[in-house]
Amino acid sequence: MAPVTPFNQLSNVEQAEEYAENLFTGRHVRLRPLQGDDLPYLEQWWFDPSIVVLQNHTVLPRPEGGVSEQFSLWSANKDTDAVGFSIELLETEEFVGHVTLFARSSVNQSATLAIVLGPEFHGRGYGSDAVRLGIKYGFLQLGLNRIELQTWAFNTRGIASYTKAGFVEEGRRREAVFFNGRRHDEVIMAILKEEWAGRG
Repeated sequence: MAPVTPFNQLSNVEQAEEYAENLFTGRHVRLRPLQGDDLPYLEQWWFDPSIVVLQNHTVLPRPEGGVSEQFSLWSANKDTDAVGFSIELLETEEFVGHVTLFARSSVNQSATLAIVLGPEFHGRGYGSDAVRLGIKYGFLQLGLNRIELQTWAFNTRGIASYTKAGFVEEGRRREAVFFNGRRHDEVIMAILKEEWAGRG
């Protein structure tokens, strides 16, 4: 993957085109606009037991269509308060998930990152690659200084992936979630632009 020249350092058309192309392309995946064909997969994945326990405070059935509305709203990309992208494999163009930057604060130059990946695509490096692309987009295109996320302490797979992408644990909300008869910490993680730039 070629390094991306920061937009404010571009000096010609070719560099601008290269910036735009590489902004959405990682080692294994590419970010693209949400398509209607993606929504049934997102509806199915959102209710998959292996995902629902990592994405929601409470396990409850939800009416069909609600998830599609939320992802469509995030991915409308009409403004930069929330931006969302579908994740596809570079080699096959297979749809594998979705990454979002939401709750953007222009004053604080911060946003929250969220990702969902189809269960069959876990453990292959696709999530880490997509998270890196989301971070890159947030810092280079949205002008963010801080990108954060929250996850449950028992989400060890996710924490490892976020750490690999450069996030660091900042703290915990102790016993913030009640799940499966026990209380669990909520882990707060973040990456700053300076830290991301220093990773080279």
